[in-house]
Amino acid sequence: MAVRLLALTAALLLAGCGTTATPQPRQTGPKVVATTSWEAGFAKAAGAGDVTVIVPKSVLHAPDYDPKPSDLKAVADADYVLYASFESFAPKITDAAGSKAKKVEVALDNSRDKVKAEVTRLGELFGTQDAAKKWIAGFDAEYARLAGEVKAKWPGGQQPKVVAQMFVGYAADLAGAELLGVYGPEPVTASQVAELRNKGPQFVFENSHMSTGTVLPDANAEQVDLVNYPDDDNDLLGVYRANAKTISDALA
Repeated sequence: MAVRLLALTAALLLAGCGTTATPQPRQTGPKVVATTSWEAGFAKAAGAGDVTVIVPKSVLHAPDYDPKPSDLKAVADADYVLYASFESFAPKITDAAGSKAKKVEVALDNSRDKVKAEVTRLGELFGTQDAAKKWIAGFDAEYARLAGEVKAKWPGGQQPKVVAQMFVGYAADLAGAELLGVYGPEPVTASQVAELRNKGPQFVFENSHMSTGTVLPDANAEQVDLVNYPDDDNDLLGVYRANAKTISDALA
């Protein structure tokens, strides 16, 4: 990693000696670089209008990402660099670029209360508290609407019973489901499969970003693949809309 960072730093210095790029209009709020669209979704919700994402969506496991010279240039010009605890490359390339950006570790958890707490924290950090409060108000309203739509799809009007991968356990709350147990992020063992199956779930909420295939192959439970990361628009609300539709379709 150290050799790679030296090479990237040299490439950044060489790039700085070339033709000056055409200045681009600065967007509202601080200039934020986020490792993935998940952190970018939190930044946008908190009021940041100028957000750059480093890791492309084609890379399913962000810690395996190999940084490029353009990433050093991005962090060098940033006000803030947002990353998760397992994405150690982000603070390393920030230091290698000699950036004065504030490095901010983001708690990636889509649980309703934790999302609001993290958006509030980032809004205070960015100085965009009003934008963050406005987003949270819209989030509460949209969450309630989506939860109502999913509940309307409950089979026979009965609360569904689910087990979930730990990073998508929040979807059980969105669905109003009874959460019987969680698993992961490591692959489930044979004993864990037996334990989860014996709980009698109707559905398995699987994390599509970390899926290892069918979780309970011998159980009479439908597996529902859910998402954590926003699309290219970095709209965190899109995660809840997408999952609400997926769950509603499965319940129906």
